[in-house]
Formats: sequence, C-alpha cells, structure tokens
Amino acid sequence: MRVAVFLDHLRTVGGGERVVLTLAKALPADLIGTEFDPQMPERAGFTGVRVISLGDVSRRPPLKQIHASWKFYRSYFPDYDAYIFTGNWAHFAAERHHPNIYYCLTPTRIFYDQKEAVLARMLPWERMIARPWMSVHARFGRRAVAHCDRLVAISELVRGRIRRYYGRDSEVIYPPVRTSRLRFKEVGESWLAVNRLYPEKRVDLLLETFRRLPREKLVIVGGHSPGDRAERYIATLKPPSNVTFLGEISDEELVELYARCRGFITASVDEDFGIAPVEAMAAGKCVLATDEGGHRETIVDGSTGFLLPPDPAAFAAEIRELGEDALRTMKDACIARAREFDEGRFVDRMKAALAS
Repeated sequence: MRVAVFLDHLRTVGGGERVVLTLAKALPADLIGTEFDPQMPERAGFTGVRVISLGDVSRRPPLKQIHASWKFYRSYFPDYDAYIFTGNWAHFAAERHHPNIYYCLTPTRIFYDQKEAVLARMLPWERMIARPWMSVHARFGRRAVAHCDRLVAISELVRGRIRRYYGRDSEVIYPPVRTSRLRFKEVGESWLAVNRLYPEKRVDLLLETFRRLPREKLVIVGGHSPGDRAERYIATLKPPSNVTFLGEISDEELVELYARCRGFITASVDEDFGIAPVEAMAAGKCVLATDEGGHRETIVDGSTGFLLPPDPAAFAAEIRELGEDALRTMKDACIARAREFDEGRFVDRMKAALAS
C-alpha cells in the first residue's frame, strides 16, 4: 500500500511533526507539506524520510493560514492508495484524495475554544480583520472535514471537540512516544519544560513560578514558527535569572536533558494530549502539570506527577515539597505509565485503521 501523509509547516519540531515522521518511517509513507526545512527530520531523530514540499507560505497571519490552506486544497497526488491528514490545514486536501483518514490533533483552536482569548490579545484594528476571517475560514474548514472519510482523535478531549465543532464521531488513537530512546540517569538540578513558545502554553506562568523559587532552576526548550503571533508574546516575557531558554535543540540533546533533569513542568491551556510530558515520564521523571485537558489522560496524580491549578503559587509550593528522594521513588511508575503510549501501539492501530 502506497501511503501519503500530509502536514502543514514542516519547519519546527513539535508533537505534530513527530506524529507524521513516525508514520512516514513506519508505514513507510511519503510526507507532503509546506515550509519544509530539510534538516528538520534529522533534528527530530528521523533520517531517511522522503518529503515532497509544497513550498513556503506567507509569513504574516492571516495570509499564512490562507496560503497554506489554498496550497493543500489545490494539491493533487493521485498515485497513492491511501492518505492521512494531520495538522491545522492539511485536511483541505481531502476533497481530491480518497480514501483518507484525518488524524485530528484538534479542531483549529483559534476558530473555536480559544477564539475569544486570541481576539482579546489583538489591537482593535486587528480584531476587525481577524473576526470575519476566522468565521469564514472556519466554515471552509468544516467543509473540508466533510470530505474526510474517517476521523481519528488524539485524545478523548479532542474527540469531544470534534463532536462539538464538526458534528462527527471519531475513534481515539493516542499519539506515539518513542519510549525506547529515553532513559533515567539522575535527579538533576534543573526542572525542564518542552513546548512551543505560544501564549496558550502559559510560559509566563512558568516564569512567575520560578521567580518565586530563586534557588531552583528551569530550562525551557522549544521555538515557534517565524513571523507568527508568538513574536509579540515572547517580547513581553521577562525571564528571571534562574530560567534558561535553549530554543529548538537536537533530539540527542533533548534525550540527555530528559535523562538528567530534576522533573518536568507544563502549564498548557487545556492541552490536546501532550507528548512531552509522556516523554518525561518515559525518562522516569515526575511531571507537574495543569489539571486540565490531555494531562488528565496521561498523568496519574500522586503517582507519576501532580495535577495542579494554573497558579504559580500552587506550582511553587509543590516544587518546594518535592525532595530528591520523593522524585526518585516515582521513577518506576512513570516509566510503566509512559509505555502505555509507546509508538509501537500507535503504529499498529494506525495500520489497522488503514487496512479497514
């Protein structure tokens, strides 16, 4: 079976990119997307993946999103037996490519559950443009979803969003985590956060937490797509001296950070699933996370980590309570839990979905 996997914006390394790279490697499949950086698969630890680039797109929102959607809508690759779409815009290619599966990371959140929060961060003239664009683009997005033959959600949370916003049912196949590459070495000095630098990741909450903990250290790994709305948010951040931003790093460096960090921390808003917290557990590390979204489906509160309110004081208080012995005793439970989301299970279930 010849399979093509579509994803927008193949430049930075995040959860969506790791999903499509896993599929491309395991099936094997060709990877089709926009804004392709030839070094990205190697940075993510996936070599030998064949990529077909649809070219770059405009840098400024909303032209960026419109341009990407148009590229996928106009694309035509008839020489495959099956197609998988994932990301925010790739499913716009569904009308011309059947049979297909839409592996939905989430209905595009700026059009739905995060729409008002995004609009609130804009200047008045920006809102005048953004609001009608969001409504129109969301309508075309729902039309594209109507051409998807089968929908698969990455979590029960996302399955509920699909039902609410698209009026479709879906099955759940959790995203892949390469647990075999992760290991525990020590309970180190620095806490670790791995996420894109966007407002919905609440990076400002992490900074405020460690502003209250001058004796603790935090390392933040992750970047953002050039030219998007993250740049204004990043400019507002005022990190304390005990917080270090590393940007995007190689897969080997990230594995080493997981192995030697003190623990993992994430404060994302209603996270769709969250691959990075599961990776941290695969390295035997305790995870502190906001008590919402996909964190509730992966983290066992009190056993593999702690689910907390989105409040810097609550995170700071928990960190003060966690000594090295307590963190070390959670190692085995964390590793066992992470194995339940191993990439082997993901690949087997996606192959079964394709076969059916």
